[in-house]
Amino acid sequence: MLFFRKRPEMPAPSEALPGRPTPLPTAQAHFVNGNPLKGPYPPGIETVVLGFGCFWGAERKFWQLPRGVHVTAVGYAGGFTPNPTYEEVCSGGTGHNEVVLVAYDPALLPLADLLKVFFESHDPTQGYRQGNDVGTQYRSGIYTADEAQGETARSVRAAYAPALQARGYGPITTEIEPLGTFYFAEEYHQQYLAKNPGGYCGLGGTGVSCPVGTGIAAA
Repeated sequence: MLFFRKRPEMPAPSEALPGRPTPLPTAQAHFVNGNPLKGPYPPGIETVVLGFGCFWGAERKFWQLPRGVHVTAVGYAGGFTPNPTYEEVCSGGTGHNEVVLVAYDPALLPLADLLKVFFESHDPTQGYRQGNDVGTQYRSGIYTADEAQGETARSVRAAYAPALQARGYGPITTEIEPLGTFYFAEEYHQQYLAKNPGGYCGLGGTGVSCPVGTGIAAA
């Protein structure tokens, strides 16, 4: 996803693009498992929103998990512009991050295990970039549904920091914030790499194990 030039810093709310009052059209069902993308989700299913680089590859990390994930969807969060388009987000003028919504069953996939996959799937020390993808929309972020999720996220981040430091990495730049609004991305972005198996994915982890959870690997 190297097709747009971006501003290198977050815009102020007053500088953000105006967006629009109505949501963008998107898919109704998950391309891989057929579950409704927007729900309603079954009882006991929780959601968390994660950003860690190009959302095409980030989403695939979770729908490939062997258990516990009900549905995934890509979208935009963490910024200021209502109902942004992909092009607007890529311009750097919205403040939004490219993110993945993960609807999961915590009885089968505890949040700490899910976040272990998140942290090990990218380099969370790079700030406004992920590998060759540069821009504020590629920052590492965890956007939580409640304070319990926030506590877990901060605990996992704190546990991972010394492991990265021991391998020569700098401080973790992952932001942890309550989720404001998750805006579903356009239909063609949903499960993009299932529809286009040879499509671009620039994600790469550090190779440093996150010392939490039970260790669930993608299929």
